[in-house]
Order: sequence, then C-alpha cells, then structure tokens
Amino acid sequence: MLGARRFRGPIDLHTHSSVSDGTETPSQLVRAAAAAGLGTVALTDHDSTAGWAEAGVAARTAGLTLIPGMEFSTRVGFSSVHLLAYLFDPSNAGIVAETARVRQARLVRAEQMVERIGVDYALTWEDVLAQTTPDATVGRPHIADALVARGFALTRSEAFAGILHWEAGYYQPHYAPDPLRAITLVRAAGGVPVIAHPATRGAVDVIPEAKLARLAEAGLFGLELEHRENRPEAKAHLYALAEKYGLFVTGSSDYHGEGKPNRLGENTTTPEVLERIIGQGTGSPPVYG
Repeated sequence: MLGARRFRGPIDLHTHSSVSDGTETPSQLVRAAAAAGLGTVALTDHDSTAGWAEAGVAARTAGLTLIPGMEFSTRVGFSSVHLLAYLFDPSNAGIVAETARVRQARLVRAEQMVERIGVDYALTWEDVLAQTTPDATVGRPHIADALVARGFALTRSEAFAGILHWEAGYYQPHYAPDPLRAITLVRAAGGVPVIAHPATRGAVDVIPEAKLARLAEAGLFGLELEHRENRPEAKAHLYALAEKYGLFVTGSSDYHGEGKPNRLGENTTTPEVLERIIGQGTGSPPVYG
C-alpha cells in the first residue's frame, strides 16, 4: 500500500535550470514554479545534478516539494532518446562516470559545431561561452542563444529550425549510452527512469514495441506522454503500449525559462503516479517544503 502523501499538486516533473540549458538559476526556477501555482516540481537538468542543493533550499523556503532528477542523454543509432531519472543517488559511481563522459562529449561536439558554423557565420566559441553559467552543461541551446545574440536568428527556436537543424550541415551527434544501459544505471542507483517525450520526431520508430518491451523488463517505469511535442497519433499508440507493458504515464512542461515557449504546469502528472515514483525511488528523497 502506498504511504500518505506529503506533497501537493499540481505536479510538473520536467524542468531545466541554467545548470544545463534553462535561463533561470535553480532557485529562480523553484520560485517561478511556486508563483505558477505548482505544489511539486522536478529539476531535471541535462546529465547533471549540480542544481539539486540550491533548488532544495529554495523549495523549503517556497513551501513546495522538489523531486531531484536529471534528463539523461541516451542514443539509439543516430537518434537521441532522453531518459528522465528521478530520486537516484547522485554519488553512484556508475552514474557519475557515465554523465561525466556524456558532458565531455557534449562539450567537444559543441566546439566542433561552432567551428563549422564559424566558416559561414561570424560566430566564435567565446560567443557561446558568454551564454553559459559557470559549470553549466554546454550544448546546442547555448549555441542557439549565441546565434540570437549575434543576430543570426530571432529566437532559440528559430536557430534550431534553421542553422542548428541537422539538414543545415553543421549538426553532429555526441556520445550517449543506449537507453537499456542508462535504465540499468539509474535503477542500480536507486532511481526511477521515464522516457521523455517519446512521441516526437519519429521516436516511435526509434523505440519499436520489441525494444520497449525489453526496456520495461529492465526497469523502465514509464513514458512522458503528456508533453506538448508529442504527436497525437503516436501518443495514442504509446498509451496502448504503456498499458500492455505495465508502464506509467507522466505529464510535464519541459520548462526552460525563456529558452522555450513551454510554460510551467502546462502538462502535469497525477498524484497516484508520483506516489509510485516516490515509493520506488531509494537513491535520494524528495525535498518537502
């Protein structure tokens, strides 16, 4: 039987701070979540837990629940598949080693992309670094922000649709583990894994039913199906597969501050599903405000 709830809704389980590619510090993000009327928010920066401590202090002050998390970069062939990981032990040796490798690969990839872009546009690595905060996980969003700052795009979204689109010729992939390995690492660290926005950009084809069945058997908890970028027809298909394989469905905003149009609380997770996440997560506790 699930325990008594210590958290309040609404519940948003996917947000980013300036530790990765959001525009607000962890504490600013938590205050924004409280101002938006949320009762629970998860901080899920890319391949980093560096914002947890600051966000935890802010959550206690603001009086809302923080679910410590991370968006773990994984890859199937040349296709990116992101895995949300909740309540894992951030000191786990496997997690620490793998995320460090991913962050380094992201950095090298970003530098190489900027070098390519710089052949055709007046963009330098220093322009990109000017868009980051200390110890941030540098990635394509920071390149997008630099392109905006230099006047080569009006918004981050326009930069991604144009110069940073894979068809533009500047894109290149970076190292990331297979989803199966990432799920195994997260479970070994006491965490709870959920595939982020799985019904976007052909992700249904990237993770066909046979592979999804293997991921479920390995410990996949659920699918983030309530997300603005999921395609309706793919969502319906994945809802059916979630029921078939005993996977839970989450909903989230994927908030990045001013970096994306996504707004806090625009999609949410039910209290019953969060109860199960908390019940399974043994690596780190929620922070109750």
